[in-house]
Order: sequence, then structure tokens, then C-alpha cells
Amino acid sequence: MKAVWNGTVVAESDDIVTVEGNAYFPAAALQRGYVTDSDHTSICPWKGTAHYYNLQVDERANPNAVWYYPDPKPAADSIRGRVAFWKGVRVIP
Repeated sequence: MKAVWNGTVVAESDDIVTVEGNAYFPAAALQRGYVTDSDHTSICPWKGTAHYYNLQVDERANPNAVWYYPDPKPAADSIRGRVAFWKGVRVIP
């Protein structure tokens, strides 16, 4: 699968875990040259605290478009070390 934003592949992997309809890619599949850290967090009652990255591709920014759980709750341990996308990032086979 590929995660594509602004015409650029920002992550690619065949090792995908799907949770609640979201494709979680291994963190190593994320093209780090397109991301910057974000201070944003959110809380999921069963997964824990999500942290975010911003995407930056060709002068175009997409704040908080990538999320991950650095320390997921036990029920969500399958997404440890993985990232997911939203805010216009297309995940395609």
C-alpha cells in the first residue's frame, strides 16, 4: 500500500495493520524528509494518546496529517511503532 499526498508517496509498505478502517504503516516506511514534529495530541479511550506529524511536500503543508501512538494501551499494541494518515492523504493499494 501507498500513502500519497500532493502527488508524492509519503509511505509505502506491504506490512499494514488495519484498525477502525485506518491503515497503519510501519514507522520505518514513512519518508521522514516530508514530516516535521507536531505538538498536537489527542486521546482515544482504548488506544491511548496519539501524537502527530505535519506533512510538508513541495511548499505545501498539511498540519497533523500523520498520527501514531508511541505507547498504546495493551488492546492496541498491534499499532505500536506504526503511523496512519488522514486530512487528504490517500491510502491506495
